[in-house]
This record gives sequence, C-alpha cells and structure tokens, in this order.
Amino acid sequence: MERPEPALNRRHLLKAAGLIGLAAAPAYAVPLIPRTLNLRGRFRQGGYAIGQADPHADVWVDGEWRTKASDIGSFFIGFDRDSPPHCLIEIKGPVPGQYQKTTCEIYPTRYEVQRVDGLPQSTVTPTDPALLERIAAEVALKNEAFAHREDADWFRDGFSWPLDIYRVSGTFGNQRILNGTPSRPHYGYDMAAPVGTPVHAPQTGRVVLAEPDLHFEGGLILIDHGQGVISMYLHLSQLFAAKGQLVPKGQLIGYVGAKGRATGPHLCWRLKWRDRALDPSLIVVG
Repeated sequence: MERPEPALNRRHLLKAAGLIGLAAAPAYAVPLIPRTLNLRGRFRQGGYAIGQADPHADVWVDGEWRTKASDIGSFFIGFDRDSPPHCLIEIKGPVPGQYQKTTCEIYPTRYEVQRVDGLPQSTVTPTDPALLERIAAEVALKNEAFAHREDADWFRDGFSWPLDIYRVSGTFGNQRILNGTPSRPHYGYDMAAPVGTPVHAPQTGRVVLAEPDLHFEGGLILIDHGQGVISMYLHLSQLFAAKGQLVPKGQLIGYVGAKGRATGPHLCWRLKWRDRALDPSLIVVG
C-alpha cells in the first residue's frame, strides 16, 4: 500500500506555484510572471515535476543547466532515488535578463530490502571474458540511447499503465540481495504477468532502442518522451517496435517475457530523466 504524501503547507504550495522564492533581479531584468511556473507532480524521492515557463527558456536545477523548455514552455525535472530534501529550480531567458527561481521541498521515501534467489549466476556475478565483452558492448548501446534528446514534450500529460492486468512483484528503490550477494538498488517497478501479456506505450514517444535479447534485460525497448525523459521495458519476449519509430500512446510495443535476469515472467518498467532514475509508477495519471 502506498504511503500517503505528507500534507503540504501553504508555504510549500506557494513555492511550488512559483509565488515565492523570487531572486533579486537587476533593474534591467524583464520579469517573468510567477504563475507561469505552474509546477505540478510528485515532490518526493523518485518523483518529478512538470512546469510551465516561457518557450525555450533555460532550466537550471541545483545550479546546473539541465534542459530547455519546449515550444510551448513545458519542462520536466526528475528527483532521483536519493534526492536531497530541497531542489532549487531556476528559469533563465529566453530574453536576456529574465530570471526566476523557486525551491521545492522533496519528501523522503522509505525503501525496503528485497532478496531474490534462483537467478542464473551469470546474471549476478559474470566472469566469463566473452560474456563480459558482450555486456560492455550492450552497455555502450544503452548509453547511446540514454543520450538521445527528443525535442518534444509528450511527457506533459502524464502516463498510463503499460499493462492492463498484473501483480506488483517489486517496487522502485528497494535495496536488493541477489543470490545472497548485495547488489545495487532496484530502479524498476516490476509487474508480474504471464508470458505474452501485451505491453502498451504509456505515452507517445520516439523509440531510441529496441533489442530482442540483451544479457541482463532480455528484450528491451527504450522510448524518449522528450527532454531526456526515457522509459524502459525489460524482459520482453517479443518486440513490436523498432528504433526510430514514433509510437503513440496506447500502441502495442511488445509482450511480457522472462528473458535476462529474471526468475519468472514480468515487465520491469523503468523511467529515467537524463542521469536520474525515477519511479515510473509515480507519473501515472488516473
């Protein structure tokens, strides 16, 4: 059962709306209308914010340039698994001198420890030189896809669930112990379902990777929804999307499988914003 969000006080709501936290600007600055930030989302570790600024404005997060707003001013910011308790958002331009900032409070998430046994040991601690070479080549493929930046904002209306019927078998952020070996946190949302269960694109996007049989992921599809918001679909038994294809929301992209590092059939659904891992279940609307 999902833990309810902490109550938001008036100050937090005003910050999220951009009505407080404005920086002192030079006398020549052209002010942005505070309400144009219009931040909404899930302000917690693994969550996100979608905002509204002037078209093509630069978006800085915690002192680092991260993205540009779209043609209509939409922008996306992700809060990763271990996000600190505050996030500074600054909007600059596109007219020289335009500037606005706000600080969002990010609530902590409690993560469990999950033990998974019965995995093929080669997917936990691979040692064979040929296999290690294959894994390195697959990492390069994935990194190239993650670097893709589609000039779009399809993310702005939220996502739907990629499966109609499923059982939650693993949640985002849990610390994992695989075959008795402590491993990295789990960055996916596991949805157990029979092999052949249809997987649908939860939002419109550009397919930036479609590989039928990777060592860890099995069948893998990556979709860019704009500004580096990339969703991932692991352990697929069949793929019905190709690299470069634009898939509309709701389109069939594959079937659930059990390939790769898996003990049974399920979809491992993941979401990334640039270098930050997010919880995809938090972006579902409705």
